[in-house]
Amino acid sequence: MYAKEIREMDTATILNEIDNLKKELFDLRFKQATGQLENTARISTIKKTIARMKTVLTERESE
Repeated sequence: MYAKEIREMDTATILNEIDNLKKELFDLRFKQATGQLENTARISTIKKTIARMKTVLTERESE
């Protein structure tokens, strides 16, 4: 997800999406630990998306 798409979302949607991504990240880490994860790049993609969302939230708070 690009920053432009994230900026178009409202704050509640971003917070909800962050929660969903954190749950997915937890599941992926668990699968990686048990050796069941096939696409390891998905972990870094989710982490970067969460960081982008938090950055947009911080930008909104500073305005």
